[in-house]
Amino acid sequence: MDEHMILVEEAQEIILAHVEPTDTVEIPVWQAAGRPLAHDAATDIDLAPFASSAMDGYALHAADLAAASSDAPVALQVVGHEAAGHVFEGCIERGCAVRIMTGAPVPAGADAVVKYEVVEVLEGDGNEGSRVRFTAPVNFGENIREAGLEAHAGEVVMRAGEVCTPAGCGLLASAGHMSVSVHRAPRVAIISLGTELVAPNCVPARGQIRDANAFALMAQAADVGAEPTYLGIAPDDEVAIRELVLQAIAEYDFVVTSGGASAGDYDYVTALARREGEVLFDRVSMRPGKAITFGLVQGVPYLGLSGNPAAASVGFEMLARPAIRKMLGYPAGLRPRQCARVMHDVKKSQARRFYDRAHVERDAQTGELQVRSARSQNSALLGTLHHANCLLTVPDGPKGYAAGDMVEVVRIDVAEGVEL
Repeated sequence: MDEHMILVEEAQEIILAHVEPTDTVEIPVWQAAGRPLAHDAATDIDLAPFASSAMDGYALHAADLAAASSDAPVALQVVGHEAAGHVFEGCIERGCAVRIMTGAPVPAGADAVVKYEVVEVLEGDGNEGSRVRFTAPVNFGENIREAGLEAHAGEVVMRAGEVCTPAGCGLLASAGHMSVSVHRAPRVAIISLGTELVAPNCVPARGQIRDANAFALMAQAADVGAEPTYLGIAPDDEVAIRELVLQAIAEYDFVVTSGGASAGDYDYVTALARREGEVLFDRVSMRPGKAITFGLVQGVPYLGLSGNPAAASVGFEMLARPAIRKMLGYPAGLRPRQCARVMHDVKKSQARRFYDRAHVERDAQTGELQVRSARSQNSALLGTLHHANCLLTVPDGPKGYAAGDMVEVVRIDVAEGVEL
């Protein structure tokens, strides 16, 4: 392997070591779903704040029914009716019961609730003033949700870095939070480099191509939670590239360019980053996308990706995505990996690690995971990546795989932290 080329894991570690979580912002609690909290969130009251009934029924003293049976039923006087939001004043005496609805606070003195369906109404309509009969004992505490069942006042209900779910939004609201603190979405500048590039709404002349990279990279940045901005196309002119990159450096949290990162006559990326800041690596052992430059330009993380569309997208997936997640405050972690049986030979022509665009699925009969690479791994093609759900990983070194071998795949269709 080229002595200046570093492993993917090294590149990831270098980038992660040079990005930090963004500053924090307050957002409405319902908007926090899918976001990691920036700070611990505690509750100001007990959750639940009072003992409540787990179902519709009758609140009573369990001891009153200790001897109840179908042969020797016990009758109690109903002395009150309590629905959620309405409180029975006073204490239930022995021999009495209160009609209670789900969620209503358990009256003082009561220590059990019997569900309505197993109670026989002897007199009245079952509410206050009625007499009801029970034919079985009830356990102490049965059908009662105790106060503080979920958390006590002052306890943390969600930790910093914990990703909130829709249910978590409700939990935070019950803990008294109308808004929560999260890390601001990183502002990511996307720049395309190349005189041959034209906008998608232009018909390319001979020698020109439409700028597909910027829109794929914008979508990838948005998918991970960033706020991407397309700053346009810079021609193969050192002055123009410098001007656009430095404009981005002044205004954004992370700058990504595609093109101009290899060793061609008009590839200025690495020289620009070295002149205006510090280059931390400029080649990574991966295919597609060996020519990747990462550095700090005036203290701002700068990633220069290959101009080949698939190479740029795979480079963003493997290197920029983990960095943006850290900036958003997500816990460390990469896309899930799986082992699958490869259904064909995979040959290697280079020692670099291969990330072949592929599709993995379970065999309908055996349930075994099987993976097949796209027919073409041409780094200029985005269609093969569009139809892929994984990257088949062929380790660094000269050895490929034979059909039937077990291989590792990176599931690019599954979020980080999901166990497969």
